[in-house]
Amino acid sequence: MPTTNFNEYFANQLKDPEFHQQFIEEKAILDSALAISEARHQAGLSQRQLSDRAGIPQSTIARVERGKNTSLATISKIASALGKSMKITFE
Repeated sequence: MPTTNFNEYFANQLKDPEFHQQFIEEKAILDSALAISEARHQAGLSQRQLSDRAGIPQSTIARVERGKNTSLATISKIASALGKSMKITFE
């Protein structure tokens, strides 16, 4: 049975414009989720503590950290509660 190298397979998939666009969109969401989770951990806060500071439900913090889509307003509240500024770039 032939084997497929994942990197080669992935590189071929990225040649498909639809796949490439979906990958870019999902990566942006997951990058922001990871940044929020890392900032919360660096601040030594639980999800509950951050939610109290941000004035949003703990379930929202959990949802954002799982990479579920959220609004810029919610991310801004989280950033402010962490004492961070928000920067959006398009690359």
